[in-house]
Amino acid sequence: MLLPSGLMLSLGAWGIRRQDAIWRDEAVTYDMAHRSLADLWHTLQHVDVVHGLYYALMHLWFRVYDVTLGGAFGEAVGLRLPSVAAMTVAAAGVALLGRRLVGRRAGLLAGCTFALIPVVQQYAQEGRSYAIVCALVVWASYLLVLTAARPRRRLWLGYTALMLAACLLHEFAVLALPAHGAAVVLARLPRRVLRAWLLASGTVLAGLAPLAVFSTRQSAQISWLMWPDPLQLLTFAVLAVLGLACARVRIRSRGPIGLRALGIPLLLLPTLLLLLLSHVEPAYVDRYVLYYVVRVRTARGRRAGAAAAAAGRAGPDPWPAAAVGGDGRAGAGGAAARQRPSAQPGQPGRRCHRGRARRTRGGRAR
Repeated sequence: MLLPSGLMLSLGAWGIRRQDAIWRDEAVTYDMAHRSLADLWHTLQHVDVVHGLYYALMHLWFRVYDVTLGGAFGEAVGLRLPSVAAMTVAAAGVALLGRRLVGRRAGLLAGCTFALIPVVQQYAQEGRSYAIVCALVVWASYLLVLTAARPRRRLWLGYTALMLAACLLHEFAVLALPAHGAAVVLARLPRRVLRAWLLASGTVLAGLAPLAVFSTRQSAQISWLMWPDPLQLLTFAVLAVLGLACARVRIRSRGPIGLRALGIPLLLLPTLLLLLLSHVEPAYVDRYVLYYVVRVRTARGRRAGAAAAAAGRAGPDPWPAAAVGGDGRAGAGGAAARQRPSAQPGQPGRRCHRGRARRTRGGRAR
């Protein structure tokens, strides 16, 4: 767990300043986080209520950061440090999840390769909520696996709290629930476990419902979204095929929930459901379901671990692909690519220096 966490922390901290340039959505985060809580509450009545919890947490963070480290490291670093920390925690969770599902070697490789994915490195250095949501879903998945093996009330409470927090930070985290439900069904767990999961999911949905209903009044904020472009669909298709191919490797899973039972639904269902939703109203952006990359990494860790076991050695991963991100680029190359400001699908990729950023009413960032 320490090696994947240390690797993710190092890659996340490398080049985090980006010449102190921030892009539009990060400027919105900075602006909203530096408003008073009363002013923030008033603003959320009109725009960006879906990110209200994230802005409130960032407000508390900056109250500490500005008077301690802000003078030494600057505003851009403070804006991105929570995301770096979140992805570091996510890498540790992926390692533990792989260890629990398959074994120690597979978990170590899964955590390290997760840290090398270019898109993971990108959102580890972005002042938005996606890294935190990814970490929460990873650890909720880990608690689900633990609970399936040893049903405990405190584990179910932890699972419910993590999933509710993820959904309140970003509504589309709720798409992880069907994947978890499919895992419970595919694993053929006892009915009492299924009933407990249904209760936990119902609690999450009930907690999310007020925010979801109110946010429909602000749906015009994502009017810029269009049907996914072919490149986005091709990227998902390639990763889906890669994950399914890795799942064909025969290796014994540990515990009631196997890697296939959890991984395949987590890889496919959130994205497919979001694509189906886009038929009603365009809503697909790959970062909204960023947590699906967890399945690709655990699958690659499993495949690499199986190869190493077959070779009779417990050393580093003999597969060259283990040092390659989900889109085929080397991890170092992905980190180097992060030196450029982010440009998101369907949005203008512009720089926004903090010194020139104007206060906004939340913009249309989502």
